[in-house]
Amino acid sequence: MAQLPSPDDLLILLTVARLGRFNAVAETLGTTHTTISRRILALDRQLGGRTLERTPHGWELTELGASAVAAAERIEETLGLLAAATSQDRDALSGMVRISTSDGFGAEFVTPALVRLQQRHPMLNVEMLSATRRVSQNRSGVDLEVVVGRTDVSNAQAIFLTNYFLRLYASPAYAAERGLPETPDGVRQHGFVSYVESALQVAELGHRSSQLPMPRSSFQATSIFAQVEAVRRGAGIGLLPNFMVARNPEFVPVLADAFQRQVPIWAVARPESLRSARVQAVIGALQQEVAVRQDLLAA
Repeated sequence: MAQLPSPDDLLILLTVARLGRFNAVAETLGTTHTTISRRILALDRQLGGRTLERTPHGWELTELGASAVAAAERIEETLGLLAAATSQDRDALSGMVRISTSDGFGAEFVTPALVRLQQRHPMLNVEMLSATRRVSQNRSGVDLEVVVGRTDVSNAQAIFLTNYFLRLYASPAYAAERGLPETPDGVRQHGFVSYVESALQVAELGHRSSQLPMPRSSFQATSIFAQVEAVRRGAGIGLLPNFMVARNPEFVPVLADAFQRQVPIWAVARPESLRSARVQAVIGALQQEVAVRQDLLAA
């Protein structure tokens, strides 16, 4: 009788297919990179061929690997049904979900959505990584990426979440002391707060692509929270997400009728991740959070 592949090894392969990096898989499963590699090699021997191949984008499934992952998904679904049958909460989700998101949107929208989801499903574990970037062409080590701007990627699915606006703001004290420009050209007489251009992956978020003139001085930071604080303390006029400051009396709009930039937010995942009940639940929670707070995004 032929030896059956190990269900544990199949589930490890499924996690590799979703995350794409052995280190990320090891962290998720509470083991080591070496153990993951050894278990995949053992599975390859059991199946009589390679399940993964290394590409410039990270580990990708072979044809044999895709068949093995399909079997692993059925095992995962069966185990989920068993767990639900023995739980008081028959809709309970469990396990780890890893998400990458920009820091501002992550704090204001992703975090409350995930906290509420976790409150409904206490066995769900969340890892949220802050990264303001375009969607990764390489395997990113996360189940789901929440990204800003265009999504030029062919090996994943992009799900539109919402648009928000970048607008210009200053503090009341700065406006009283320095005055505010009446035209975009007047920005050149002021300090300006924005992202560090040399470290910025999403050009739409920076001053350089705004078509605004070069300012008198600049305060650049990789953290949007540092930018917000710099504007609040009078460093200059800031190019900030509307949802972070629009209703805060410590910030006044600048050139409200003359300048704004609309920016899209997407949830991006590989097909293997999108078939995960955890990832589907996270996407649903994000869509609900955006829907109920759409007035803030349009403010």
